[in-house]
Amino acid sequence: MTNTVTHRRALADRLEKAGVLKTPEWRAAVEAVPREDFLNPGVFLPADGGRWRVATAAGTAATAWVEIAYSDESLTTQLDGHLTADQAAGLVTGSPTSSSTTPVTVLDMIERLDVEDGHQVLEIGTGTGYSSALMCHRLGEDNVTTVEVDPDVAARADAALEAVGISTWTVTGDGLLGHPRRAPYDRVIATCAVSRIPYTWIRQTKPGGIVLATVGSWGYGTGLAKVVVNDDGTAEGRIIDRSSFMQARSQAAVPIGGDLSARTAFPESDRAAEVPPTVLSEWMPAFIAQLAAPGAQLVRATADDGVQLLYLFDPGRESFAEFIADGEAWTVRQGGPVALWDVIERALLAWQDAGRPDITAVQLRITDRAHTYWIGDNPELRWEHRLV
Repeated sequence: MTNTVTHRRALADRLEKAGVLKTPEWRAAVEAVPREDFLNPGVFLPADGGRWRVATAAGTAATAWVEIAYSDESLTTQLDGHLTADQAAGLVTGSPTSSSTTPVTVLDMIERLDVEDGHQVLEIGTGTGYSSALMCHRLGEDNVTTVEVDPDVAARADAALEAVGISTWTVTGDGLLGHPRRAPYDRVIATCAVSRIPYTWIRQTKPGGIVLATVGSWGYGTGLAKVVVNDDGTAEGRIIDRSSFMQARSQAAVPIGGDLSARTAFPESDRAAEVPPTVLSEWMPAFIAQLAAPGAQLVRATADDGVQLLYLFDPGRESFAEFIADGEAWTVRQGGPVALWDVIERALLAWQDAGRPDITAVQLRITDRAHTYWIGDNPELRWEHRLV
């Protein structure tokens, strides 16, 4: 077995230099927890053509395995909800469904939790168990509860934690429900993205406690929300940074497929777009689009003649927007009960008029009936998402 003490110290040095590792307690955790022990049986590394190269702990030279484990990268540990590296060989295809998040992201988030000795923490999304181990080192194994929806992922994480001598509260279940049996918590942290912060997490957090989670559903254009729970059961805070995580399994959108021309066959309006839809490739406009039309999905496709196609679909409201390029100008065709681009474009124009504020300007309030987001006092930059 390779001794990785020097690698852990080097990782801590890099995290300090990056400005995300700020306290001696968390540095001690990084130096103590061997990341390589949480990557069994192996990982999938990006390869050409959107494929993955398999690297297993057993089949990789010790020095190479350590280099992988302490790289400043997210390491994919599961594809398509079931495939692990020990079940594959060579180059494979698939969509990531579990990973060991890049250490800079992990430490940035847990430093922002502002934990104190004795705090009880609920983690949503155990994944490999590495972040759970860091928190157990900092707070004590009895003060951390971690929930993982995938039984196989949970079992591997539990085994890894036990292997390094940590017996914490590992739960297999839907993290969107929290874990009421161990509530209330001082801190809740989610390592998956959610379309909105579940009120169950607010209910299970002590007054004055913090909930930290990535909100949004597009895979990009999502924000890290930090809210503080009030005595009356509401929570308030803001988006403190950009953030990107895999979507919570139960909230993952079903990809829009089939005959897209049939989905857009009956437009009810046709006009020139005031804002080019290409701005949705930018982080903040994408975030605003999700606030303005939370059920919408952005879809890119290629026609048989090679022409690039761009759409917005909201399957729940049976609405669509189709964009047609004409040089640098765009035409938008819309159909269904909601004129999706009208709603989104109005918000984008208001955001531009306000000076294009950053994502950190977005404030957030959560009650048992609604989530409200806003930027400044412009009513066009205020969005209420009703729960009932």
